Amino acid sequence: MPTAYLALGSNLGNRLENLRAALYALPPAILLKDVSHVYETAPWGYTDQPHFLNLAARVETELSPQALLTFLKALEIRLGRVPTFQNGPRLIDLDLLFYDDLILDTPPLTIPHPRLHERGFVLLPLADLAPDLVHPLLGETIWQLLGKISLAGIQHAAADISLSSLFPEIP
Repeated sequence: MPTAYLALGSNLGNRLENLRAALYALPPAILLKDVSHVYETAPWGYTDQPHFLNLAARVETELSPQALLTFLKALEIRLGRVPTFQNGPRLIDLDLLFYDDLILDTPPLTIPHPRLHERGFVLLPLADLAPDLVHPLLGETIWQLLGKISLAGIQHAAADISLSSLFPEIP
C-alpha cells in the first residue's frame, strides 16, 4: 500500500481540536500510521493573522494521488473550511507532501509539494516522522533540508496528539 506524508495546519477556532478532527476523519480511506509533535508557528505569507498549529502525518492509502488530494480538499470543506485568500487564515489546511517516491507535476497536483523545502512549519514536523526520507527531486533528506532554513517563530505546542488518543482501540 502506498505511503504518503501529509501536512495539517489550523489557525482558527480550537486549533488542536481541528487537527484532531481531521486526523480522526481520515480512516477508512486513509490509514493513519504516525503523527508528529504539534508545533505552534507564526503565519507564513500573510502575517496579520493568528498563529498556526501544525503537524505532519504518515499515512497509507490505496487512493491514487489525485483521489487523495480530492479526498483531502473535500474533508477540509466538511470540517468547516471557508475559502479565503492565499495564505489567509483557515480552520483546517490539509496538504499532500509526498506519495511514495512519486514525482508528479500536473495543474491540480504537484508531488512532492513544491514549497515544502522552504517551510520550517512543514519540515520540522516531517523530520519527527521521517528525517532520513530523501526528497526525490532535491536528493537531500528532510533533515538536510531542515538544516538550510530558519526555524524562527516555530515552537513545540503545549499539547500533542497521539494515535492512541485518537484511536484507543489500536495498541
